[in-house]
Amino acid sequence: MRRLILLRHAKTESHAPSGEDVDRRLDQRGEDDAASIGRWMADQRCRVGHALVSTAVRARQTWDIVAPLIGGTAAEVTHLADLYLADPADLLRAIHEAGGVDARCLVVVGHNPGLHELALMLTGSGDDEALRLLSGNLPTSGLVVLDFDIADWGDVGFRRGRLKCFVSPKLLRQSRDEV
Repeated sequence: MRRLILLRHAKTESHAPSGEDVDRRLDQRGEDDAASIGRWMADQRCRVGHALVSTAVRARQTWDIVAPLIGGTAAEVTHLADLYLADPADLLRAIHEAGGVDARCLVVVGHNPGLHELALMLTGSGDDEALRLLSGNLPTSGLVVLDFDIADWGDVGFRRGRLKCFVSPKLLRQSRDEV
């Protein structure tokens, strides 16, 4: 059994000082939301063995906030330029190339629309309410957890994942307000 976590970067500033999209940094809400997702992951006892992180500043900053909260600083991290604005096929290729990674839990920190499309394409079964919520959008700091009954990351395939949950800072705030 392998667990794949797809995490969209947190909210960013509108424009980077350099003028380059890849250099956009997290804004205050983004930093707060990334910490909120990191605390949720810690509460769920999430143990990431390996992280594939886009080289975009916002993706690296998101992981840098989340990792210490979940004890992920010990996880192996691979920064991949190919994850920046990647389409689902490119994202799946990166996951397959992690085939040599022995980690039972792999996180991919990246961007929409590719990450959202990949989540929908990988889902074959699972939590209906989570799928309903996910079908509209994968917002900034949105997190998708998929389980695969496989032995190797190279075997991840479309419609083979079981959607365990979808969570976002907004959903966490709503559930906190309902209590």
